[in-house]
Amino acid sequence: MTRGFLVVDKPRGITSNQVVGAVKAATGIKKVGHAGTLDPMATGVVVVAVGKVTRLIKFIQDQPKEYLATAEFGVATDTLDADGAVLTREPMEITTEDVEALVPRFTGTISQIPPMVSALKRDGRRLYELAREGEVVERDARSVLVHELEILSVGVPPYPEVEFRVVCGKGTYVRSLADDMAGALGGSAHLTSLRRTRIGSLRASQGVTIEDMHNWESYFLTPEQALIDYQMVEVDGETARGVQNGVRFVGGPLLQGPVDEPFGVLGPEGDLIAVYRLAGRGAEPDVVLPS
Repeated sequence: MTRGFLVVDKPRGITSNQVVGAVKAATGIKKVGHAGTLDPMATGVVVVAVGKVTRLIKFIQDQPKEYLATAEFGVATDTLDADGAVLTREPMEITTEDVEALVPRFTGTISQIPPMVSALKRDGRRLYELAREGEVVERDARSVLVHELEILSVGVPPYPEVEFRVVCGKGTYVRSLADDMAGALGGSAHLTSLRRTRIGSLRASQGVTIEDMHNWESYFLTPEQALIDYQMVEVDGETARGVQNGVRFVGGPLLQGPVDEPFGVLGPEGDLIAVYRLAGRGAEPDVVLPS
């Protein structure tokens, strides 16, 4: 049974769904899904689940994501990136010190309004679908987590390009972060480049390119390799049979798992058979993989 994950280094100009299509074509497997959309303009890590492991995608999505981004300050577009139409040009006379002073304000838990060009739904429709029709709707601000923000360089006015690195949690929009930083300095901004360098410990450097997709098996990760950021608990054959039947345990090795996050369960041969969580005084299944 072929099931596992691929880290794909997506090129600029194609969608995440096209990445999924390329994986389907190369592997011949129809059950394929991805863990986190990248816009066509962006490059870098798209993690793809292949075979009967798509229910594990949520655990990849929950990991911090690292991006390298470049934003042009002073120029606003309708998509907050270079693929959009320019709305305004207002010169910004800012310095490196001005931008670096923003770092504490935009690190930690911050409030962010999702952009119209996002996959969030309003009345059953994606926001980006409404945006394509020229419609703008009110969006509620959401709390997102920025673990790290580092300013790498600040160009010269009147439209300085600001390069930065950010490590952020699920649901954070880097394009909105760039525009919000510019807004704090009295202007606007849009992304001119964006590269996702990793999701958790899965990095672009270990990814297969679209051009090398014919060689996909050389890059294939087992489920336990893909969930490297989670603690693993090994069990014997008898316990493994209970795990594969979705049993809730009130004793035994599974109670050694971490209290505050899911953990993987490895069978006697070292393969991932389930993801469990501690709940109350027991351990209960979150996802059980088919045997």
